[in-house]
Amino acid sequence: MPKTSRPDRKRKDRSKREPKEFEETTLSVDRVTRVVKGGRRLRFRAVVVTGNKKGKVGLGTGKASEVQSAVQKAASTAKKNMIKIPIINGTIPHEVDHKFKAARIRIVPAREGTGIIAGGALRVILEHAGVQNVLSKQYGTSNKLVNAQATIKALKRLRGTAVDVDASSEEGKAKSAKEKKTIKDLDKEFAGAAQDREVLEEEGLGVTEVSKKDIDQEGNLVK
Repeated sequence: MPKTSRPDRKRKDRSKREPKEFEETTLSVDRVTRVVKGGRRLRFRAVVVTGNKKGKVGLGTGKASEVQSAVQKAASTAKKNMIKIPIINGTIPHEVDHKFKAARIRIVPAREGTGIIAGGALRVILEHAGVQNVLSKQYGTSNKLVNAQATIKALKRLRGTAVDVDASSEEGKAKSAKEKKTIKDLDKEFAGAAQDREVLEEEGLGVTEVSKKDIDQEGNLVK
């Protein structure tokens, strides 16, 4: 016998929810107080890290009288302040060393199979950014918020445009075809310029390079 009076009524399958584009992790929730005229005002401060594990990651903080409201504010702020970092073969393009307040962060690229050698806020941020192999070290303070802010500032200093793209995918094929097309166009332009120079030299005409100073406002060559 069913426990309910309506056996045809079934619970909805909650496991078939669509996956979120960005994953969120609450880094810390702290109680903070502010002294006002009537006494102390107690609130909660939440620190949230969000990312899509494909090169985008963000950090946000939020304060509210309730924990849930503080987490929601922090998550909204993190999505607004997201940054994009270059990822090459699952790691960062070069070494970076950054100091912020009492924290100092050093991140070094690593070979495939190394994994994320990091801890605390640094590890959470690197995982949400999509970095798979990296070596890192935290110096100075153990404050999670300061270490997280230092990590974000260190990742902003990364320079590079290459982001992981599977060569067998449609995006990878399109990118490769575009690069080949650009190289062919440049080769044609250089070949055409060299041919024109040879024709002018055969006719006894020279080619002289001029700058903007040699041309007046009307476009005529100044002697």
